[in-house]
Amino acid sequence: MTYSVKEMFLTLQGEGVNAGARAVFVRFAGCNLWSGREQDRASAICRFCDTDFVGTDGLGGGKFADAAALVAAVEGFWGAAAERRFVVLTGGEPMLQVDDALVAALHGRGFRIAIESNGTLAAHPGIDWVCISPKAGSAVVQRSGDELKLVWPQTGIDPVALEDWDFAHHLLQPLDDPQAAANQAACIDMVMARPRWRLSLQTHKMLGLR
Repeated sequence: MTYSVKEMFLTLQGEGVNAGARAVFVRFAGCNLWSGREQDRASAICRFCDTDFVGTDGLGGGKFADAAALVAAVEGFWGAAAERRFVVLTGGEPMLQVDDALVAALHGRGFRIAIESNGTLAAHPGIDWVCISPKAGSAVVQRSGDELKLVWPQTGIDPVALEDWDFAHHLLQPLDDPQAAANQAACIDMVMARPRWRLSLQTHKMLGLR
């Protein structure tokens, strides 16, 4: 299949349990919860996304004819280092495009694969690290994995109701909007009251990284 990628870059993972790890980010174009167009935001299921995933015109973006071509580009961003190869597949919604061929090709070149998904589509069983970020009003089918990362507060989602989902780590990440300080305080209060949860911060924004 042809893969549509908005952007691709080498950086440090800024969020979650893998924060601080060197990684190639592959941001796939397209999402099933919002078109990415501002005129559609008010009627979208996910209304707070802060990411541009429309088109293929970003750094490292483009149309890749097959898995081999996409993985070659990933290798180009990673560089010569052979150890601890790590790629994060994100979006948009990456599971709209991730398939057997891509997972096999990345593993074949020694990459550990993480995915950041909204959970409305089942994660590919070959993914090494599954991070799900549920959105209020969506039907989440992927309720197990490595990391549940809830951007919060979200009207319509109670973190307590997600505590029985089968994840190794439950993370609360403050919603980055004009009420950011209040959102941070709310997340801290929730973690202090419900120790199953941990606080996740967007350290890449603090450090000025992509």
